Amino acid sequence: MPKMKTKSSAKKRFKVSANGKVIAGQAGKRHGMIKRTKKFIRDARGSTTLSAPDAKIVKGYMPYDR
Repeated sequence: MPKMKTKSSAKKRFKVSANGKVIAGQAGKRHGMIKRTKKFIRDARGSTTLSAPDAKIVKGYMPYDR
């Protein structure tokens, strides 16, 4: 059986932590920062962990990064 391929877009956007959680960058920060509130910009700093249903989908894209 041949190896499965990892989705290139997923390996660029997500990282799996040692505990198996999927880490992703915060959404909604590419453009339009003027109309965003200061609170939103503060809260959206850094990265976040995906919810369990979303993490399950992303882990299917990266079969060897579990």
